[in-house]
Amino acid sequence: MAEHPSPSAVRASREVRAVISRLRRRILNAAEAEDITLGQASVLARLSGEQGVTASALAAAEGVRHQSMTATVAALAALGLVERRPDPDDGRRLLIALTAQGQRRVDEGRQARQEWLAGELQAKCTEQERRAVIAAMAVLERLTRD
Repeated sequence: MAEHPSPSAVRASREVRAVISRLRRRILNAAEAEDITLGQASVLARLSGEQGVTASALAAAEGVRHQSMTATVAALAALGLVERRPDPDDGRRLLIALTAQGQRRVDEGRQARQEWLAGELQAKCTEQERRAVIAAMAVLERLTRD
């Protein structure tokens, strides 16, 4: 029988989830673009560094229906942020990729989010607290490894 988590493990779990959820929202809002949704921004970020991905693969990765992804891609294409092109290995399929404008949007968003978080850490934390955050991130990173 598995051992029950200690009260401190339960409390740490609850607090980590709550803080990460709030921090994620704040970070995303730091680079919020008024012309795209968070779902569209997520698709742009997922496409960054890719040479092209099918709508089906994007839908699976984002956890949405294919039809929803098709609508998302259409909206991003209308804004000039993504393009559809034939798959060189299978002419029946279309691959979705970022345009140069889409890549700039992703890069600018990442930069804005990084600047916001670094600014908040600088303004609201002491050097000792920032070092504690770095140490805590190393502990949390261990949780992500198999």
